[in-house]
Amino acid sequence: MKPFAPMLSRWLRRATHTVRRALHGAPPPAAPLPHFESGTFTGPAGTRAYKLFVPEGFAGKPLPLVMMLHGCTQDPDDFARGTRMNDLARQHGFIALYPAQPPRSNAHKCWNWFSPGDQCRGDGEPAVLAGMAREVAAARGADPDRVFVAGLSAGGAMAAILGREYPDVFAASAVHSGLPQGAARDVASALAVMHTGRLRPTGPSRSGGPGIPTIVFHGDADKTVHPANGQHVVDDVVAGSPIAPVISRGEDQGRPFVHTVFPGRDGRPFVEHWEVHGAGHAWSGGDPAGSYADPKGPDASREIVRFFSLQRRRAIA
Repeated sequence: MKPFAPMLSRWLRRATHTVRRALHGAPPPAAPLPHFESGTFTGPAGTRAYKLFVPEGFAGKPLPLVMMLHGCTQDPDDFARGTRMNDLARQHGFIALYPAQPPRSNAHKCWNWFSPGDQCRGDGEPAVLAGMAREVAAARGADPDRVFVAGLSAGGAMAAILGREYPDVFAASAVHSGLPQGAARDVASALAVMHTGRLRPTGPSRSGGPGIPTIVFHGDADKTVHPANGQHVVDDVVAGSPIAPVISRGEDQGRPFVHTVFPGRDGRPFVEHWEVHGAGHAWSGGDPAGSYADPKGPDASREIVRFFSLQRRRAIA
């Protein structure tokens, strides 16, 4: 797979510097995370390494599994620090799986959500990631009806793709600062939709069914991925649902937010949209020990875990 073009490389370097400067500098090097296992998955579509956190004290219980897809320039350790998801896994009892995107597949370790070969079922990165989720869930005795996917930025865009293409694997998805499936077909169209938020669906036709339950977080001051993309993800999943949303407003850790909930016919939330006022391109309520993590705002990790706890994989017709 070809790496990013020089134009995108320069833009990513500027974006990374801007975000880290806004969050008071890049975090210092940190020690390896405890109880973090390393593994590798190989399937027909390719190979990826991963890190895995399995909480103690739940032996014999079929736990949920949450796949966490990092953003550009990140890795599993960095993403785990910034989201604190391992701490929540220990508290609530779920397995946290962190695939790693190597530089050989993308120069900046971004998931290739904009590439036509990585947007559909049965091929490319979606096939690798879905296969990894299946294999790890089976090997660790996880509950196959409670396998979830969450991601930030490029990882969020890939989470949206997986939710659409693999509803037989994932029960729900979380898209933080990401984009909808099919928003781009190459680097140029990716840059355009990231900068402007003007969506002109250009990707390949989706092969998946209706959207799965999805929670979306996006800061309205995001200068890397335009906040309109968060609304596009919501619109793509609800797809003209006749059920009216419930809208509330609040403030958490110094950041106002708008919380929109589309309830499903079973009464459980089907889609949630958290618009965080003043937040940039960073994980809301995160730990600044990780990159792209903003300590202000509602705790995205806790809200994602809460949302996932309400969901089960639906029967596929």
